[in-house]
Amino acid sequence: MLDTVAAAFSPSGVLSAAEPAFRPREGQTQMALAVAQAIEDSAVLVVQAGTGVGKTYAYLVPALYSGQRVLVSTATKALQDQLFARDLPRLVHGLGLPLRMARLKGRSAYLCVERLERVRQGRTAPQDPQVLRQVAEVERWARITSTGDMAEMVALDERSAVVPLVTSTKDNCLGSDCPHWQGCHVNQARQQALEADVVVINHHLLFADLDVRDSGVAQLLPSAGVVVVDEAHQLNDTGVQFAGEALSSQQLIGYARDALRITQEHARGMADWLVLCATLEQAVRELRLQAGQVPAGGRLPWQAVTPQGLDATLWRAALVRLGQSLRALLKSLALMEAMAADLRRLYERGSELLVRLARFAAAAEEDSVRWLEVGRQHLRMLESPLSIARIMQERLLQRSGDEIQAGLTQTRMHKEYAHRANVLPEPDLRKSCQETDSAQRNTDEQKSWIFTSATLGNDAQLSWFTEPCGLRGARVLTVDSPFDYPNHAALYVPQAFAAAGSAQHSQQTAQLVLDAAQRIGGRTLVLTTTLRALQAISESLRTALGLFADLDVLVQGEAPKLALVERFTAAGAARSQRGAILVASATFWEGVDLPGDVLQLVVIDKLPFPPPDDPLVEARSRRLESVGRAAFHDYMLPEAAMALKQGAGRLIRSETDRGVLVVCDPRLLNKSYGVELIAALPPMRMLGSAQEFEAALKQLTQPLEQAG
Repeated sequence: MLDTVAAAFSPSGVLSAAEPAFRPREGQTQMALAVAQAIEDSAVLVVQAGTGVGKTYAYLVPALYSGQRVLVSTATKALQDQLFARDLPRLVHGLGLPLRMARLKGRSAYLCVERLERVRQGRTAPQDPQVLRQVAEVERWARITSTGDMAEMVALDERSAVVPLVTSTKDNCLGSDCPHWQGCHVNQARQQALEADVVVINHHLLFADLDVRDSGVAQLLPSAGVVVVDEAHQLNDTGVQFAGEALSSQQLIGYARDALRITQEHARGMADWLVLCATLEQAVRELRLQAGQVPAGGRLPWQAVTPQGLDATLWRAALVRLGQSLRALLKSLALMEAMAADLRRLYERGSELLVRLARFAAAAEEDSVRWLEVGRQHLRMLESPLSIARIMQERLLQRSGDEIQAGLTQTRMHKEYAHRANVLPEPDLRKSCQETDSAQRNTDEQKSWIFTSATLGNDAQLSWFTEPCGLRGARVLTVDSPFDYPNHAALYVPQAFAAAGSAQHSQQTAQLVLDAAQRIGGRTLVLTTTLRALQAISESLRTALGLFADLDVLVQGEAPKLALVERFTAAGAARSQRGAILVASATFWEGVDLPGDVLQLVVIDKLPFPPPDDPLVEARSRRLESVGRAAFHDYMLPEAAMALKQGAGRLIRSETDRGVLVVCDPRLLNKSYGVELIAALPPMRMLGSAQEFEAALKQLTQPLEQAG
């Protein structure tokens, strides 16, 4: 297969013939051959591929040529849709392979016909006229859709109140008792995935299946010979989220209200349901009262049995009352759960909530962290493992760390030993090795795992990713970006700035953004590390610009992410139009692709260190220090480096892109650790003064040929 893959990426290969724009790239071919070898050896491979390498084709070509079932997992539904709708069809057609493809999402991504009918019949109908209009749009679409994928409704915001009304969850799905079971969109999607040669899922779906067996992946994973995890840098955070436990007051209140509705429908008069449900809801509210005022950051560490700062006696008493009220409701439900499927599911759902509540009433498990999120009206109890290493090894990869290491050297050692002993002549030796490796694969039934992203670490072993994910000993490859960063990108760190995080710092950042954006006609993305900074910078910009300026200020949270990106792209498409500044945080640090002249300036307000008061950060820091390691150097600094690299990656997205990255944090140059952070960035040229910065901005307004 190595020869076949190498030929596909050659100047005269099938990719060049299928796509006129294709040009062979050394890094892409190197990655593709490494993936092919890992598939041949049923090995675990971790690849850090810089922006522009073309990693999607580099892993898809050998995976498709392998002849095995392929499972590709992505971090976002957006990339999942791009792979399924664009990249895979083009590649399958270009390679001339008769492969069946499928895309599988979580249950809540598909229309539930039964729940839509309940809304239509008025049983769960909303009162808001705007929501009712959106329901009508869903009804019209439901008549013509063949997949039921809610993403087909482009105009419908995924945060809309309609979505939970017309989609199902594990808790409220009727299962085989549903009158629409045969035509269920979720079941059809899962069946298509089982019949396909290539299936595209997302990380949430991959981990959700570990415990609840509700995503459909449980049947897919054993039959896949090749598993590719793209955007693998998000794997640990996603895995920690799903491997942990969570219980919120919204869940409990929602359960109480669902219980009242369902019991009134199926068991009216058989118990005092109104009192039972009201008592449960009141107990939930009392627990929230015991949490007190909303703390800074909204989180309370929870190292012992009681969250930090709360009265242990009062908190325990509130938990006991909550457990008693939930148990009383379940006791009545247990007597009549056999009367209706809805009652049976309600009982099972309540039993699961009670088990979860009992877990939070006891001490946290070892190697885990627990905390309490407190809002104005609600609270949420959470517990998560500190890493997913054990889960990855034992439950997902289904092999130990020693086996991963052994897979790295098994074939090499076998061949070297036989050759030194002169047991076999070379041709027979090769055949023997192939037969032994094949037999080993058949015995172990181990699949090939490929993990890839543009940001996985700075050291040779990519430890930032491999250690928490339990992949120490896996094969590792780093392929640098082919982009000409020294000539096309520059880094500027202004020195005369206030302390990062202060109000004055946000004002100074806003002024720099305003001056620079006016020079280049917008085309500016501002990435903040906190929502407070996002609000301060955006408000300052809007105040300074007024209503009739030539620049529009777009702010995360005021519209869906896709809509903001589309408006920003349209504003930058023609210099004669009104320009735009996009101020964002969180998800905009990655997964935003704005190639060409649409984006020419990226401003990061301060170094993205993890918040030290975050319970998960605190717990991981304590764990490192307990074994003699330095939390700042071994955890905080690598985390900041990877986040900074992700943010900087928004700037240059194609070979002709030009731009300037501004980090408004003098610590990048003044502190000793700044050297490590700069080393994590692409090799941009440094701008040493405000005059050089202004000259670089002026250069961006010139045509590429003239600027060069």
